[in-house]
Amino acid sequence: MEIPFVKLQGNGNDFVLIDEMGGSVIPDEMKGEFARLYCDRRFGIGADGIIFMSPSESCDVRMCLFQPDESEAEMCGNGIRCLAKYAYDSDYTGEECTVETQAGVMAVTMAYNDAGEFTATIDMGPAKFTSAEIPATGEGEFSMDYDGFTVYAANTGVPHAVVFVDDVAAVNINEVAPGIRSHPVFPEGANVNFVQCNTTDSITIRTFERGVEAETYSCGTGSTAAAAVAHHLGKVPATVHVQTRGGPLTIKINETVTMEGPAVTVFGGIIPL
Repeated sequence: MEIPFVKLQGNGNDFVLIDEMGGSVIPDEMKGEFARLYCDRRFGIGADGIIFMSPSESCDVRMCLFQPDESEAEMCGNGIRCLAKYAYDSDYTGEECTVETQAGVMAVTMAYNDAGEFTATIDMGPAKFTSAEIPATGEGEFSMDYDGFTVYAANTGVPHAVVFVDDVAAVNINEVAPGIRSHPVFPEGANVNFVQCNTTDSITIRTFERGVEAETYSCGTGSTAAAAVAHHLGKVPATVHVQTRGGPLTIKINETVTMEGPAVTVFGGIIPL
């Protein structure tokens, strides 16, 4: 048996995509183990997650994302851009499509510019700030003190903790983030974002991702959460330019939140079994 795959990345957040539009390729009960094996950067292909794209009864396509720890994530902002690029390039969709995820339906608009660069804009829905929606223990909007930091939180498809710091480069993210990520206050765990406010409308972010259990080069839902929390606290306007380790994203906040950024096809190949 041979399994075709495509490797894509959005601002350095990289994924292996398995096309299941014609039928199941990896049985559902094996998808987590498959992700653990092939996300490995030494003994597998190497990725932050495996995207399985399949037909949807309600949308143009359906997205399932499995992470290196074998868990399934509700959704992923950078991953949706990568999936949208593959779907568009494969003629499954036009320049507009809808994606079914565990976090709900995501509307996507996309295009290539004159330089041949692909950009997609995702309607991420409204940011959620209450403890019940994140989810986190307690009532009302969430915040807590942890090891000298004030921790805010929002749900932008997945739970995100947001910590504002003077200098993100000075944060020992592998030392500080795991305690917040697995804190009992977050019953489902949380991604952890350290955020530096640069100018009136610009922030820099570093993200420790749940499921990857490490810092990633970019996190779309994390950038969305960081911008939404910063706007909610009056730190930034409704349009926020986010600098991740892997490149820029633009977040626009209104009744819903949109995220705009690139996606790039890296290579394709065959997994022989």
